Amino acid sequence: MLSPFNAFLILQGMETLPLRMDAHVHNAREVAQWLESDERVSWVRYGGLLGDPNHALALKYLPLGPGAVFSFGLPGGRAAGEAFIEACELCSHLANVGDTRTLVIHPASTTHRQLSEEALAAAGVSPDLVRISVGIEDLEDIVYDLDRALAAAAAAS
Repeated sequence: MLSPFNAFLILQGMETLPLRMDAHVHNAREVAQWLESDERVSWVRYGGLLGDPNHALALKYLPLGPGAVFSFGLPGGRAAGEAFIEACELCSHLANVGDTRTLVIHPASTTHRQLSEEALAAAGVSPDLVRISVGIEDLEDIVYDLDRALAAAAAAS
């Protein structure tokens, strides 16, 4: 049985979910477009981008937007990914998704670190892959933090 306060928190979260999702999707779209235009980024996989292989499916099945979780690649592989994560200050280094905060992770050096290069490739985890779950913070703050982290990643590669 839930305590009254826990029930209140769950209800509050359910009532504000549409507002938070609008902010997540808006920020994710803007961040993905910004990353796609940055020469320090090799690739971006986000269904909301016109050039993404899953763009048509995203439009069909997710007409309000494809969420806030996507991935991108950094030239320089593992060293660049580790430097990127270490340089983030606003973005939290967590394996979670869907938080109100922006979360980033470099799977090849964290959650999948124990795998061989062959096992990483089989799992679809390239050394340059960074996963981001874009939060609802101020967009300029998110981009500022990512810009600083990309500078650190470029310096490391």
